[in-house]
Amino acid sequence: MSPESYRSGIVALHPPVATFVEAVNTFDLEWLLATFADDALVNDQLREYSGATAIRQWAARDVIGERFTMAVTNVVERHCNLSVTANVDGNFDKRGLPDPLVVSFYFSTCNDLIVQLIILRKLGDI
Repeated sequence: MSPESYRSGIVALHPPVATFVEAVNTFDLEWLLATFADDALVNDQLREYSGATAIRQWAARDVIGERFTMAVTNVVERHCNLSVTANVDGNFDKRGLPDPLVVSFYFSTCNDLIVQLIILRKLGDI
């Protein structure tokens, strides 16, 4: 694998991903939605949201509505995709969840927009 196809550690976030993180942390729904392509796909903890309308509903309810925040701890770039690990917080039900709650965000981008985002709770390293 070439150095260009895999980089680990805190690397520069691609512009739409950096904007996504900033929009999440400032609770700005419209700014957050502007990071996604119209036909993007979000899979959040195995629940799928496809297209602008579904992503708007998900973001309004589960991100902005829950006052979700992200503190990025690691970024890995693989073949132009970013895996972002973050400690997350918010007003969601935290019963039974670890502290800190570590979540992995898998971003695929095209033309400076997020075309796919997969969000999974990080359970450990293999």
